[in-house]
Amino acid sequence: MLNGALYSSYKNCIFAVMKNVAIFASGEGTNAENIFKYFSNDKRIKIKLVVTNVDTAGIVKRAEQYKKNVHIISKTALYEYTSQIIEFLKTEDIDIIILAGFLLKIPEQFIKAFPNQIINLHPALLPNYGGKGMYGMNVHSAVIAGKEKVSGITVHYVNEEYDKGEIILQAKCSIDETDTAETLAVKIKELEMEYFPKAIETIISG
Repeated sequence: MLNGALYSSYKNCIFAVMKNVAIFASGEGTNAENIFKYFSNDKRIKIKLVVTNVDTAGIVKRAEQYKKNVHIISKTALYEYTSQIIEFLKTEDIDIIILAGFLLKIPEQFIKAFPNQIINLHPALLPNYGGKGMYGMNVHSAVIAGKEKVSGITVHYVNEEYDKGEIILQAKCSIDETDTAETLAVKIKELEMEYFPKAIETIISG
C-alpha cells in the first residue's frame, strides 16, 4: 500500500495527465461521436461536456446517448455573455476545446482565455479553401470548381482569423476526374474519421 506522501504524489500525477475536453458542434455530430468512441477507454482524456448553438442539432441526441452533458449556447449568448461562458468552462476545468463542425466564429476573448487550447477541423488543405463561409459542401464545391487533383483535411489551432491558426495535422486524398462535391465529401469524411482523433491524441500526449 502507498504511504500518504507517495499516494498524494501518485494521485496528482494521474490528474496532471488527464485532459478535460469540451466539444463544440452545430450539426449532426458524427465527428463528435467518433471522438467519444475513440477515447472511451482512454484515461488521458475526459470528454466532459458538449456545447451547441442549435438545440435541434443531431449532436444533442448523440451526446445524450453517450451520457455527455449538453449545453445550448445561442449565437447571441456566445457573443454577449462571453466572459460568463469562459468562467463556466474554467470552473469545469476545461483544458481543450474541440470544434467539431461548430459554425460560429470563436470570440477573440475566448482565444485569449484558451491560448493554443482550441482545435478546429477544416475539410480542405489550408491555407487553400479557408475563410468565412467555407465549410461543408461549400468547401467541396469550391475544390471541385478549382479543378484540384488533391484535397484533404486540416486540423489546426484556432486564432483570431478564420482558418489561419497553426497547423497540427493534414491528411490528403486524390480527386478523380469523375468526382463531384458529393463524392469528394465522402472521401473527406473518411479522412476525418481516421485522422481527427489521431490529431487530438498527439496533443494530449504532448
